[in-house]
Amino acid sequence: MKLLIADDDPQILRALRITLGARGYDVVTAGDGEEALNAAIEHHFDLVILDLGMPRLDGLAVIDAVRGWSSVPILVVSGRSGSGDKVEALDRGADDYVTKPFSIDELLARIRALTRRVAGLEDEPVIVFGPITVDLPGKRVVRSEAGGSEPIRLTPTEWLILEVLVRNPGKLVTKQALLTAVWGAHATSDTGYLRLYLAQLRKKLEPDPSRPRYLLTEAGMGYRFDPGAEPA
Repeated sequence: MKLLIADDDPQILRALRITLGARGYDVVTAGDGEEALNAAIEHHFDLVILDLGMPRLDGLAVIDAVRGWSSVPILVVSGRSGSGDKVEALDRGADDYVTKPFSIDELLARIRALTRRVAGLEDEPVIVFGPITVDLPGKRVVRSEAGGSEPIRLTPTEWLILEVLVRNPGKLVTKQALLTAVWGAHATSDTGYLRLYLAQLRKKLEPDPSRPRYLLTEAGMGYRFDPGAEPA
């Protein structure tokens, strides 16, 4: 099981990396919010353990960004003990909240509870829509034809955008969430990039790119992947 632990206290990071690693967890650490968000984009984690008071990007901003495109369980571990802080973190999308200082036994129990809760609810690793098959573990896209199948070459950026969309079938993915997932937290105003890359994806995946059936635009809001959509 792969965990992301984000905290600006190097002693806490070191202690948790050693303790949880000794119990069989694969641990990746981040020392600030921006580093944590980049790690969440780059890797697939089973659980995120997150401090709130981090530099560059605080924990609440990280929760907002991650929840724009992922349902990975988030456990907040913070020195903020006020009920208002807990309520805000949970309302923003955190799944549980532990106050510092904490015992390792309590932390392990919270980790077990969260991972049990989501066991068996992972997204289908292979997504099919029309003649297109998206193999997420294999990171490849194939078009099925009468004479067989043909691989479709995507750029790394095209793949990242497609992956975010197909992992959230039927859901609105905001422009800001896509920009953050692909280019980072400081690129949330560069919407021209999204229009360009969505146009390229439609040329490669849609039967009629001018009338998209699967990769839909929600005007002024973002984009939606609809595997069963009728022509617009």
